[in-house]
Amino acid sequence: MKLTLIALLLAGTSAFASDVPTDTVVLGALDKVSGRVNTIRGGVGEQLAFGNLRIVARTCLTHPPEERPENSAFLEIAQMLQDKKQPPQQVFSGWMFSSNPAVSAMDHPVYDVWVLSCESSDKKASSSR
Repeated sequence: MKLTLIALLLAGTSAFASDVPTDTVVLGALDKVSGRVNTIRGGVGEQLAFGNLRIVARTCLTHPPEERPENSAFLEIAQMLQDKKQPPQQVFSGWMFSSNPAVSAMDHPVYDVWVLSCESSDKKASSSR
């Protein structure tokens, strides 16, 4: 009887965090040459610019408040070349995590980009009231 009750309790709890898709990404960006640090905010799927980088977040996920904090985004980052006739050069494509940016970092001599948070436009609207 006790084993059945324990098995039912364990089956009812989720061992995995649930991802919550959001529509806004918040990134930190560093220009290593000038030392300039910026916060970049934009919509998922929207092209964001920092220096000669063009950044597109394809998806941005967060966890509910009752779970361990984590934000992750799938980013595609391209560098615009000085020769405007050439297409942009992709410098990063993959997942970045706010809790551990070093796990999947962009390797670039001039710029660093990292995920700060993922937000919902509902949250932004309610916080501005």
